[in-house]
Amino acid sequence: MNDFVLWAIEMVQSVDPVLRTVLAGVAVMLETSILIGLIVPGDTIVLVASIGVTSWVEGIALGVTVIVGALIGESIGFWLGRWAGPHIRHSWLGRRIGEDHWLRAERYLLRRGGVAIFLSRFLPVLHSLVPLTVGMSGYAYRRFIAWTLPACVLWTSIYVGVAATAAGNYDELASRVHNAGYIFVAIIIALLIAVVIGKKVLSRVEARHMARDVDANGSGSSSEPPTEP
Repeated sequence: MNDFVLWAIEMVQSVDPVLRTVLAGVAVMLETSILIGLIVPGDTIVLVASIGVTSWVEGIALGVTVIVGALIGESIGFWLGRWAGPHIRHSWLGRRIGEDHWLRAERYLLRRGGVAIFLSRFLPVLHSLVPLTVGMSGYAYRRFIAWTLPACVLWTSIYVGVAATAAGNYDELASRVHNAGYIFVAIIIALLIAVVIGKKVLSRVEARHMARDVDANGSGSSSEPPTEP
């Protein structure tokens, strides 16, 4: 296992760091825009790219690039929603996604406002639908960015930070621990499991805000309406 993990890390590191960084940024940009996020595994690509980080400079460059890519993707989704949201919603792809998902995104934004924008970055399906929905709602772009920026920073810190730290310390770990390869794999698996569980828990906690009927005490409406200028 140690040899396999070392081979995997070295293989990723053999790719030009600039290319790795650009690919990760583009993957995240696509994931958060034009509904491509429903099929492009941006988080997986970022995770793999993070394993190849060999210095703090590369780590910072990757983190910044991923954040910028996410913000560009979110912005593309927002402006597409503003300019062509209804057309996209009623297009072939929009119908394939399902009207129920669109309605859930609308209800979530209406009831949670900026909080919905922040949390949607960590929710399946909604991370691609919410930017479009926000654009259609009339929500101010500056407010949208103010909520989505910290979410992108937090998301990037988790993925890049954990994977890059684990890979960067692997050589030292392997020299001290016989089963270092298993420990490394366990860390990556634990991260993926934690992300999946976290998304499921967050989805359940927030589900009531997306339901068709919410009682007056549990509406979760935001003090920042999505229609503010």
